[in-house]
Amino acid sequence: MASDQQIRGLYAATVVSNNGDKIGAVEQVYLDDTSGEPEWVTVKTGLFGSAQSFVPLAAAAVEGDQIRVPFLKDRIKDAPRMEEDGDLSPAQEAELYRYYGLEDSGDAATTTGETTGTVAGTETTTTTTGTPGTTTAGAGEGVRGQGRDTSGPNTDDAMTRSEERVSFGTQERESGRARLRKHVVTDRVSEEVQVSREEAVVEREPITDANRGEALSGGDLTEEEHEVTLHEERAVVDKETVPVERVRLGTETVADTETVSADRRREEIEVDGDATDAGAAGRGTGDADRR
Repeated sequence: MASDQQIRGLYAATVVSNNGDKIGAVEQVYLDDTSGEPEWVTVKTGLFGSAQSFVPLAAAAVEGDQIRVPFLKDRIKDAPRMEEDGDLSPAQEAELYRYYGLEDSGDAATTTGETTGTVAGTETTTTTTGTPGTTTAGAGEGVRGQGRDTSGPNTDDAMTRSEERVSFGTQERESGRARLRKHVVTDRVSEEVQVSREEAVVEREPITDANRGEALSGGDLTEEEHEVTLHEERAVVDKETVPVERVRLGTETVADTETVSADRRREEIEVDGDATDAGAAGRGTGDADRR
């Protein structure tokens, strides 16, 4: 039975393909019901990691914080989808083992129920493969075709052609920020203001019969002093604070288009030897189930 430290190490690991491509971090670990050893892990695959694919540990090698599996990334991504409900039935395990070309252990697996973590992994597990070129038939079943697989485990009488499906969409992300900031600035304003002032004016008038009486009302020779108060206007400045406008931030959506490109791979099947191609049936996009 695997120790808690070994299981935590698997949760901290990242699954990589046989050519070094990163497939994803381990999401769940499924243990064999009989031996208690880790048998399967799941990784997020699909568009934006929207699905989880099961990966067998029977043919994997744990190297530090990486689990290296002898499969390409696309093969794991296209694995049969199973519910991540904490338990794999024997039928589900058999289907997964057939898909990966491995022998079924015969025991169901259940998940450890832990969440994703980050701790170093443990060492390798054993590798088991099927017997090349053989097919096991149940009672009453015969060989489904005359062809046989010469490159590995025999699955059935036909070769499955697959292709990548490309999905385009949009993903919202933060592109920037806008702020309103208020601060005080000082500037000088000027204006011409009209002002007035009083000036003293000396008026002289000759002695006439009309003013002679006033002129002789005083003494003959006296000393006197007269004064007048002068006034003037001066320019002054008075200030008051008044609201002039209100400013707020908002957003508006502007539609645009971008051209997005992606490389799409597909398999082509060639006919060698004396065989005759019966037609193009099954070659279009959206062919029958690949599994």
